[in-house]
Amino acid sequence: MNISKDLDIGPLGAELEAGIDYFSGLREVSKFNTGQSNPTYLLTADSGQYVLRAKPTGTLLKSAHQVDREFRVMRALSGSGVPVPAMLYMSLEDSSIGRMFFVMEYLQGRIFWQPDLPECAIEERSAIYDAMNAALAALHDIDPETIGLADFGKPGNYFERQLSRWTKQYRASETQTISDMDALIPWLEEHLPDDDGQVSLVHGDYRIDNMIFAPDAPSIMAVLDWELSTLGHPLTDLAYQCMQWRLPHNTGFRGLGGLDRKAIGLPTEEEYVANYCERRNIDRIDHWPFYLAFSFFRLAAILQGVLKRALDGNASNPRRAKEMAVAVPVMAAMAMDITKGRS
Repeated sequence: MNISKDLDIGPLGAELEAGIDYFSGLREVSKFNTGQSNPTYLLTADSGQYVLRAKPTGTLLKSAHQVDREFRVMRALSGSGVPVPAMLYMSLEDSSIGRMFFVMEYLQGRIFWQPDLPECAIEERSAIYDAMNAALAALHDIDPETIGLADFGKPGNYFERQLSRWTKQYRASETQTISDMDALIPWLEEHLPDDDGQVSLVHGDYRIDNMIFAPDAPSIMAVLDWELSTLGHPLTDLAYQCMQWRLPHNTGFRGLGGLDRKAIGLPTEEEYVANYCERRNIDRIDHWPFYLAFSFFRLAAILQGVLKRALDGNASNPRRAKEMAVAVPVMAAMAMDITKGRS
């Protein structure tokens, strides 16, 4: 984390003192080094510490970086059983920093950057994964209407909408021809499952490093990074998280591929999916290869956008953005392996 020079403390502090009860004396703004999409800052004030999350600067892709949606969904989830930080303040484009942002409470806990949890005892690892599984099932069991999010997504086939959206996003940020992506998109279109009517609130980026765990227990204090949340098919979150089991371990992907999960105290993909299904009373999952291949495609499209922003000079973390962008062809190749039954 580095002291930030891109936010003017004076005007920002005045806005927050006017908008947040008991906020006073903004003294320091530090930028978190992690994250690609929306720059995030630690605010240190006389009244305590807070987290500010803002849109990036520069020209942005349509429908991307909607921090107002993040704010809305986390505020709606307060008290729902799905752990989220308290939302404190929302400011629109005419804010003191010249772009949309929100402020939330700062939680002091653990963030695990490696899914094999090398810093944890073996007996704690399975409990951490079970907590993630339970939180995901709880999220998908919430009736969006009861928390005021009935209009948080569009009606119709979720995967059809998402495939169209991310294909457009990918094409808009395309910087090179990737033959596997060009083959994957029509395969997904041809194998699109019929709409089965399942609708839930979905996180959109559900993975272990988007969570804060308690300092001394395998429990989740908060699920973060709701930028991609919407109303959609619950299995998109499950398949997206299960990519972690397939991504190679000894690379920048930080996956679980190639590891002996049982030996290090982690569930297999099959066990994790079975636990989720048991919690949600699901007998079986049809079209699992489609859901997995779609998840790889969607992440590849997101990372392609990261590369485009890095090349345009707008990435929150340019060095990391360029490193991760090499993943796009790998993601596409892994998805094509799934479509051909090789994974």
